[in-house]
Amino acid sequence: MPDLNPLRAYAAVTAAYWAFMLSDGALRMLVLLHFNSLGFTPVQLAWLFLLYELAGIVTNLAAGWLAARFGLAATLYGGLALQVGALVALAQLDPSWGIAASVAFVMAVQGVSGVAKDLAKMSSKSAVKLLAPKESGGLFRWVALLTGSKNAVKGLGFFLGAALLALAGFRAAVWSMAGVLALILLAVVLFLPAGLPGRMKSDEAWGGWRSQDARVNRLSLARLFLFGARDVWFVVGIPVYFQAVLSDGSAEGRREAFFLIGSFLALWIIAYGAAQGMAPRLLGAKGQPEAETVRNAIVWAGRLVPIPFVLAGAAWMAPAPADWLTATLVAGLLLFGFVFAVNSSVHSYLILAFGSAERITRDVGFYYMANAAGRLVGTLLSGLSYQFGGLPLCLATAGAMALASWLAARRLAGT
Repeated sequence: MPDLNPLRAYAAVTAAYWAFMLSDGALRMLVLLHFNSLGFTPVQLAWLFLLYELAGIVTNLAAGWLAARFGLAATLYGGLALQVGALVALAQLDPSWGIAASVAFVMAVQGVSGVAKDLAKMSSKSAVKLLAPKESGGLFRWVALLTGSKNAVKGLGFFLGAALLALAGFRAAVWSMAGVLALILLAVVLFLPAGLPGRMKSDEAWGGWRSQDARVNRLSLARLFLFGARDVWFVVGIPVYFQAVLSDGSAEGRREAFFLIGSFLALWIIAYGAAQGMAPRLLGAKGQPEAETVRNAIVWAGRLVPIPFVLAGAAWMAPAPADWLTATLVAGLLLFGFVFAVNSSVHSYLILAFGSAERITRDVGFYYMANAAGRLVGTLLSGLSYQFGGLPLCLATAGAMALASWLAARRLAGT
């Protein structure tokens, strides 16, 4: 990278990723709240996001190879362009369509958005591995800054999506997001410095996408269950529950519920991002040996397990929606977010520490394939568990996924 300024390249990659995540968070809230207000069941709402997550699995398997062949800048541009296209397509949704047609159309558009997200995500994270300073915990700090700030921006997107839906309506909100993101894509193309690394030799074969490092595979399994534990309650269960208890059914009540739900989820994501950014200092990452970071991954995975089980017990004991239960859920889920954030930050560091520079795009792609698989399973279980067992079963399922993540993380100690 003789002609590349690492700080300028890092700033450009981070800015592009921020813009993408702002639109991604807003789109998720728009789709969820709009279709829930139309009377979709929890399972139908989960279906809207399944192809999004499935596309992430496939994309991450291919994205590492694509970046290795064409460079990280190309996959970053591709992710942003696909997201613009997905937003434009979603604006064509016709309210007169039946439920089956609407679900199929939105699933397809969400699938394109899922491809876009994981192209952008893999490109950004891989670039950090190649740009970050190698000394004094520089990699952990740069990763934590990217992921922490990204989640703060995505949290703002959750609020933005809910606010746009309440104030402007579904179609106007989608069109405005598409226009802004198109302008940002143009700016990134113009200002991203030349020479962003990531391309391999042209004779690299497709067949090497799966990691040959047992540490990467075991960490990926822990990641799968970790994100499943979050999305079991985050995607459908809690938003639907809060909309049921916060809205009186009137148009004004729905708008108020949109703002409150969007505000809570935005607060959760922003606090989660801030905790990720603090993780290196919290864990004393500067100069910390890799084995100590692995130990932290196991310890913090165990600390997550009891939280959703306690919340499930509180929801089960509540005879009906109650103020004390709502307050307990808010406090408990914020605590879950803090512990989850530390886990996620440690994982994000370890995958880059474990991965070799020669094949980093493919190791990261495989790892985020597992991440997407966890979100897919969590999304499906979110709709199913809430529809058939309500909030208690939804939260208990999250606890079971957190337990599985801890058991998988324990295997890292044997590598």
